[in-house]
Amino acid sequence: MYKIILIGLLAISTLNSCKKNTSVNSDTQKEESKMKSPQESEPFFKLSLAQWSLHKAILSGKMDPLDFAQKASELGFEGVEYVSQLYNDELKKDSDPKKAMQQLLEVLKSKSETYKIQNLIIMVDGEGDLAVLDEKERNLAVENHKKWVDAAQFLGCHSIRVNLFGTNDPKKWVDVAVDGLGKLSDYAASRNVNVIVENHGYLSSNGKLLVEVMKKVNKSNCGTLPDFGNFCLQREGGERWGAKCIEEYPKYKGVEEMMPFAKAVSAKSYDFDTAGNETTIDYKKMLEIIKKAEYSGFIGVEYEGERLGEIEGIKVTRDLLINTSKNLN
Repeated sequence: MYKIILIGLLAISTLNSCKKNTSVNSDTQKEESKMKSPQESEPFFKLSLAQWSLHKAILSGKMDPLDFAQKASELGFEGVEYVSQLYNDELKKDSDPKKAMQQLLEVLKSKSETYKIQNLIIMVDGEGDLAVLDEKERNLAVENHKKWVDAAQFLGCHSIRVNLFGTNDPKKWVDVAVDGLGKLSDYAASRNVNVIVENHGYLSSNGKLLVEVMKKVNKSNCGTLPDFGNFCLQREGGERWGAKCIEEYPKYKGVEEMMPFAKAVSAKSYDFDTAGNETTIDYKKMLEIIKKAEYSGFIGVEYEGERLGEIEGIKVTRDLLINTSKNLN
């Protein structure tokens, strides 16, 4: 009888001990959960590297553009955004343009697979203006861009980025931009590729006008690529690049206007203060606009500064995006 009672008491004691331990573990987990600051949360976006961030090294011969995926991987990025003009020399290595392109694409795809990097965008330049008044010239530009649509499909990129240069007459620009962009988007749709427009100077940097173009094109595979910079509407002497900007569109307003059509975002940077903040762009304000738009795709790092080296500039921009995202509401 005593043995039975003793066994019963031991069982009750063990059960209470287990309950107590379970309660302690649960309390500990709750405390650990409470201790986790919102600042430790993951960014609402993924990070990609825009190849233009490395254009000085590539154009000077210090870096092989074929090694872009490897460099992006080493710097901690998940995706890459190629720049077509940085492969001009590669495309001259065979007298047959199509063969040269295919050889290039096979190498780029192989490299991206080796380093587990996602191919996202090809930034297309130098293939003609899609918003010129002359229809034959505009159609030729559309044709010239098609090979890059095919290239994007082969690499698994979701988009090609195009420019909308041409006439600077606002009323005429909307109509011809809709025509050129619409024709290219129709072709790209057959390849399951998007055509996206970056605010890249002059009328393409007028957010209100660009939105009007997007609405008139009205195609699911046609969208925007809001860039934190590049809101220059006019440069001295009418130069497209290089000259001093003499008129600029409000950057935060422009990004906000473009976000409903965004299929990618570019985080431009030029220089930083001692705390690591961009000196000309409020990254917190930009990320708040992007988050409010419920965007959760890739944000591309595009450093264009002069003071820091390209690699250092890329790292500081990358870290600024990550750290700023931790302090958003």
